[in-house]
Amino acid sequence: MFPEYDVIVVGAGHAGCEAAVAAANMGSKVLLATMNMNTIAQMSCNPAMGGVAKGQIVREIDALGGYAGIVTDHTMIQFRMLNKSKGPAMWSPRAQSDRMLFAAKWREMLEENTNIDFWQEMVVGLVIKDNRCIGIRTGIGLEIPAKSVILTNGTFLNGLIHIGEKQFGGGRAGERAATGITEQLVELGFEAGRMKTGTPPRVDGRSLNWDLLEVQPGDENPSKFSFTDTPTVQNQRPCHIAHTNADVHEALKEGFDRSPMFNGRIKGLGPRYCPSVEDKINRFADKDRHQLFVEPEGWKTPEIYLNGFSSSLPEDIQYKALRKIVGFENAKMFRPGYAIEYDFFQPTQLKINLETKLIANLFFAGQINGTTGYEEAGSQGLMAGINAHLKINEEEPFVLKRSEAYIGVLIDDLVNKGTEEPYRMFTSRAEYRILLRQDNADLRLSPMAKKLGIKNMDERMEVVHTKLQDLKDIQKFISKLSVTPDEFNAFLASSGSAPLKQKVKAQTILSRPHISLRGMETAHDGLRQFLSKYSEETIHLAETTLKYQGYILKEQEMVDKMNRLEEVYLKDDFDYHEILALSSEAREKLTKIKPRTIGQASRISGVSPSDISVLLVKVGR
Repeated sequence: MFPEYDVIVVGAGHAGCEAAVAAANMGSKVLLATMNMNTIAQMSCNPAMGGVAKGQIVREIDALGGYAGIVTDHTMIQFRMLNKSKGPAMWSPRAQSDRMLFAAKWREMLEENTNIDFWQEMVVGLVIKDNRCIGIRTGIGLEIPAKSVILTNGTFLNGLIHIGEKQFGGGRAGERAATGITEQLVELGFEAGRMKTGTPPRVDGRSLNWDLLEVQPGDENPSKFSFTDTPTVQNQRPCHIAHTNADVHEALKEGFDRSPMFNGRIKGLGPRYCPSVEDKINRFADKDRHQLFVEPEGWKTPEIYLNGFSSSLPEDIQYKALRKIVGFENAKMFRPGYAIEYDFFQPTQLKINLETKLIANLFFAGQINGTTGYEEAGSQGLMAGINAHLKINEEEPFVLKRSEAYIGVLIDDLVNKGTEEPYRMFTSRAEYRILLRQDNADLRLSPMAKKLGIKNMDERMEVVHTKLQDLKDIQKFISKLSVTPDEFNAFLASSGSAPLKQKVKAQTILSRPHISLRGMETAHDGLRQFLSKYSEETIHLAETTLKYQGYILKEQEMVDKMNRLEEVYLKDDFDYHEILALSSEAREKLTKIKPRTIGQASRISGVSPSDISVLLVKVGR
């Protein structure tokens, strides 16, 4: 009935969708298996993509040929660039999406790809032979053969939903949990754990008093995620801001004795940086209010996502507390919030290419690895899809360094350190964040995607080459341009900057705080005329490169030093127990993780600099 597929992807959430298109666009024949074709790429939590560090990941996915950015641009209802008051390394794009259009666009793009087939059914097990994954087993007893399998099960593995004292199996509201896979993997020797996440109640926007809420509009000149020719959002829908208050807190406390979080029924650890509202008022008892974001679910629906009000308290308590928020006095719920527990597998059981160490040709991506967030999941799916294709074609794995992408930081952290709580990306996790900005993701990564042979990269590379040339032209012009006090002092005074006393290079002025190329062109006709030939994106990129040139060079020097260690490879069968000069903890951790390089070994907790020196001597360095 079925041919042997090159890659079978189990699960069609954000990780599964990116995995399927990545492998298919490299030429693999892919089967995407999902329990429900109608929930492909479902935004099961908030209707938004991007945010701090997450926005950088979406742009990196796009630069590598993934679809998250394209789908977001086609379905967004609002765009905001976060952290504009900080340096450009911190700028992070974020978009509100139309939840239904987002899923529909993803499905449309998947179905347009002739290398992707679909199968709607629960996958209950894997077909393993000689420690190699050779297919999947479905609920009705079918065995579908494959050269490799990628598991992207999200919150469905033995998922358990909690609302107050009620609990029932489910991978998402209204959908059943997936069983069988965890049990088989544990039998094979994998270490499983439990994690928890949650979601807030959905509210009927027609029942809110919008006049009492603070408006949060989108950017005046909205940008987008994809480096391709996608549309820019028009006539954006605003979000709003509300706050909890003392009455809300008292109403919530009435349900604490029935809370599955506080009475021990929930065993899994939840995301530290996205706590439930009951957790917030319990842990931060000194605060008399907490901010809530009132986010529309789409263009044409009144359904509202109340970001910041995640809860697993009984539904009557949620309803009572909800109605004590200013502006929510007559609020109606579409459905209550809930917590969900699910199985995950410690990512230290993976190689750096996301293939499992125990079973060849079996890859994990997304929440199964202990991460949280669409963006983190999508990036792992993309990398797993690429690496599954490379593995079955006996090619070297594709690994992004920490200095090359936030995706590299994410996977390196997971594989080397593991995680005890849902892992979320932040800019602070990246030590080279001046290099890893959202504005240069295409320059960093699209050439790599082209080299890998990912489909449709020729057109992207033309744009990259043009952008690089434009960047050089602007930098050259600014570095040569000299300006006089007569030309610039009026502009500098209006900007609150010290006046010039003599003729200086334009680049010197640009290096001052709060001075931009767009501001400088108002004082210099020649500069304005020159910049008129270039796009806003390229001008901003050139400005950042010139303004932060010293910091960029310093960071690059650090990268070059670290890369020397990344180029010293360690064999998979290296016997660390034989090296008695290593500490006992280092021998244990190195044997467990099996690092690919000395650089990777240096980032494993418990491996000291002296242990690295011993390894360098051992490999002849």
